[in-house]
Amino acid sequence: MMTLYRLAYVAALLLSAPYWLVRMLMQRKYALSLRQRLGVVPERVRQTAKRGNIVWLHAVSVGETLAATRLVEELERALPGHTVVISTTTAAGQMLARQRFGEDRVFYFPLDLRFAVRRYLEALRPKLMVLMESELWPCHLEECRRGGVPVVVANTRVSDRSFRRTQPVRRLWQWMTGSVSLLLAQSDEDARRLHALGARPGQVQTTGNLKYDIRVGTEMPITTLLRTHLPQGLPVLVAGSTLAGEEEKLIACWKQVQSAVMILAVRHPERFDGVAALLDQSGLKWMRLSVWRKAPQPIAAGMVLLLDSIGELASVYSLARVAFVGGSLFGAGGHNPLEPAQWSVPVVQGMSYENFRDPVDALRAADAIELVTVDRLCTQINELLFDATHAGAMGRRARDVFDAQAGATARTISAIVRMMERLE
Repeated sequence: MMTLYRLAYVAALLLSAPYWLVRMLMQRKYALSLRQRLGVVPERVRQTAKRGNIVWLHAVSVGETLAATRLVEELERALPGHTVVISTTTAAGQMLARQRFGEDRVFYFPLDLRFAVRRYLEALRPKLMVLMESELWPCHLEECRRGGVPVVVANTRVSDRSFRRTQPVRRLWQWMTGSVSLLLAQSDEDARRLHALGARPGQVQTTGNLKYDIRVGTEMPITTLLRTHLPQGLPVLVAGSTLAGEEEKLIACWKQVQSAVMILAVRHPERFDGVAALLDQSGLKWMRLSVWRKAPQPIAAGMVLLLDSIGELASVYSLARVAFVGGSLFGAGGHNPLEPAQWSVPVVQGMSYENFRDPVDALRAADAIELVTVDRLCTQINELLFDATHAGAMGRRARDVFDAQAGATARTISAIVRMMERLE
């Protein structure tokens, strides 16, 4: 089975090589990441690995990195003498991980090629591998098994789409998860699906969703700066994690609004310039926050501020009277509605939310979120923006949901520590 997989994987890499070569020529970040992804371990990471007792945690992108932040802190507290190093797949995740954890222990996850994976395992000699959510790579898992490295998949979720797609390849999935010591599920439904796919008895535990434990402890400087320059009482819409097509709809809505401010946070940094061009064409008053923060000025009603940075959205949500959570209008599965909920901010989003099924269901049950079609988007946003009483009541219910679900980090740490004790 591994031979067939390796052949298919290499073939896919060769077929996609022209695309990635073009991207490397156009965007320097792809060239910088390729060396690491081919197994060249950065010297700074090698030096960190010399401390010994390494825990390797992999978080694909921004969402997983945010969810892992507290987990990393608690792992090092629960496992004295251990050091957690963090890999990511995307450039945005890499940028955020370096901000959160420092460059000396952050690197790009290797391609799923035996020689690349082995170089990292040989350099790091990890005592434990923690994969966030559903990031399973056959070669990586096989090399961990051969090296005697226990693997834990934390915050595991099985979306509707993933469950359907995995059914025809259940044997491959069972073979891959045979190398996994623990599958820590976000919910009982995720646990049920893991068992239906063939997880072993005792391999699955429900520990909850780590994203309920994401808490912004202190206000970020950009949030404080914005707060001091926003007119008191002026309603703010924060549109977060937006994907292609959603910005056009929001801009169209905003042309009808004269007495509020929109802060627009695009999900992927490579789209910042494209969305800036859309705003230029719109005729709206707008400004990049990266420019505005250098020379802050009063913010006028009707203005759009483009949040062209990584890692600040969770704090900026605190400024909102209402939040739109993107990735939800056109079938992408949605993004995290808990980020605004922690600030008692009501949420509006589209009908696509399978990536965050349980949080959305909990918010719906509490009447703390509005799911809308594209046709209803503008109406629903306006209703909440200009009805502070209704928005405030919804927001308080959202915060209650957020608070009630806390504790996943502690349960995850407990499961990992018990497993490590059994292995000693």
